[in-house]
Amino acid sequence: PFLGQDWRSPGWSWIKTEDGWKRCESCNPELGRESSQCSLSHDVMLNSEDEEIFNNEECEYASKKRKKGHFRNDTNTQSFYREKWIYVHKESTKERHGYCTLGEAFNRLDFSSAIQDIRRFTYVVKLLQLIAKSQLTSLSGVAQKNYFNILDKIVQKVLCDHQNPRLIKNLLQDLSSTLCTLIRGVGKSVLVGNINIWICRLETVLNWQQQLQNLQMTKVNDGLTLSDLPLHTLSNILHRFSDGWDVVTLGQVTPTLYVLSEDRQLWKKLCQYHFAEKQFCRHLILSEKGHVEWKLMYFTLQKYYPTKEQYGDTLHFCRHCSILFWKDYHLAWLLKDSGHPCTAADPDSCFTPVSPQHFIDLFKF
Repeated sequence: PFLGQDWRSPGWSWIKTEDGWKRCESCNPELGRESSQCSLSHDVMLNSEDEEIFNNEECEYASKKRKKGHFRNDTNTQSFYREKWIYVHKESTKERHGYCTLGEAFNRLDFSSAIQDIRRFTYVVKLLQLIAKSQLTSLSGVAQKNYFNILDKIVQKVLCDHQNPRLIKNLLQDLSSTLCTLIRGVGKSVLVGNINIWICRLETVLNWQQQLQNLQMTKVNDGLTLSDLPLHTLSNILHRFSDGWDVVTLGQVTPTLYVLSEDRQLWKKLCQYHFAEKQFCRHLILSEKGHVEWKLMYFTLQKYYPTKEQYGDTLHFCRHCSILFWKDYHLAWLLKDSGHPCTAADPDSCFTPVSPQHFIDLFKF
């Protein structure tokens, strides 16, 4: 019963021979006729066809067993659901027992598909970065495994399409710092899993950092380039950025873009977008001619105050149902679907966008 294909089957029949035990095919019609005529002696040998069937089935079973073991031990195997929403409950009720943890939410929400959506990519990366800074040890073993599986997908995606490498470099830098602190201070904090697993994870992160460091952007010689666009169009592109580092990076492409990226009005708008006037007064930086150094002020203020976060799409939280969900705007427009089974009369009025920090705070007890 332990070797059969079905646990309900009676198993295989075995015969002891001079060369050892041999399996007997009870369903073989020839052996069935022989068994009805006379008793089967212990020195009966399987014919070549039976031996071939036995070898094939044995190899097939061994192959299935290896695949099963590989499935269990493969670190790239994902162990999370592909759900669009989860119920966030912090205490037991008559209807529900237990509570929802950060690891459970990370496992069940479909972050693996979210990284393929350009609107949600930055949001997921920021969430992973916050988890790496403070919540990594609070994840369960399965959640940690899924965390590094999703991170591996993100790194491979960046290496393939060469988009958003700076975001991933910052994420890996924070993650490597956290892993180094945990490994050096082993025993001071509770780590889920063997210390060797964490060392292997740190080596993997360092390997990813090296791959991103060696990343070479492919130069496209054919077609329209940024240099072919008029100046007002290039200036308009720069004014669309909400991150100062993106402005600096684009300014390194050509001398023309560098001149446009040094525009004082551009950096003034960035400062006014991210920071309040009271913060300007505390860190006012003037040049020798008495002009405000808006670019230098932006990066100075960034050290003291958080900047505004801007995402194409985020998770949403329904205050009426206490449900955290991904909102599919296509279904919401076509099918009038709110993204989760909401019982409110006006579901849209109950929805609140969830920032990465808000997502972490939802599971703090």
